[in-house]
Amino acid sequence: MSSTICKNSCAFPVDAADREKNINMLTKVFNELILLIGEDPNRSGLKNTAARAASTWLFLTSGYTMSSKNIINNALFDCSNDEMVIVKDIELFSMCEHHLLPFIGKCHVGYIPNGKILGLSKIARIVDAYARRLQIQENLTQQIADSLMKVIIPKGVIVVIEAMHLCMTMRGVRKNSAVTKTLATTGLLKEKTELKQEFLTAIYSH
Repeated sequence: MSSTICKNSCAFPVDAADREKNINMLTKVFNELILLIGEDPNRSGLKNTAARAASTWLFLTSGYTMSSKNIINNALFDCSNDEMVIVKDIELFSMCEHHLLPFIGKCHVGYIPNGKILGLSKIARIVDAYARRLQIQENLTQQIADSLMKVIIPKGVIVVIEAMHLCMTMRGVRKNSAVTKTLATTGLLKEKTELKQEFLTAIYSH
């Protein structure tokens, strides 16, 4: 089976629907945090930090305002090809739900069409929708696979995420070179080892 490969490293930012409503409350929270760690939120270098942090956190968690249905927006197209479609190197930024520290890496997605294909940019948007939440990498990988299985209804989906976790590099064991790899499969890509191997060979070949 041959493959169609698309490299994509672009992010697709989506503003949180409730940004204006929550910004003032979050600013107060960050002001309190700055005080509790022993700093002065009114000194010159920190004067607007709480507001900037509030805006940043609403962006980093904007996935809670996104749904696969809205992302797809009629971008499903008829297709007679049943060869694997692969989108690799999708940049990924998420927040560890255990320590509220980032994990950063790449997501690789493959699926076998079953009469329909999804617009390529929509795959990256779905990755963002689940990454921009408080997460653990294992769940994130499965959620992306399950969502694509639901919206495309393909013969199978495979998702691989490779990420570096700042909760491992900045604190705790402080292993700076550690990379976590997770995999989720559905349908034929779960059942047939050769298809899984085809995908892994494609994403790691140069």
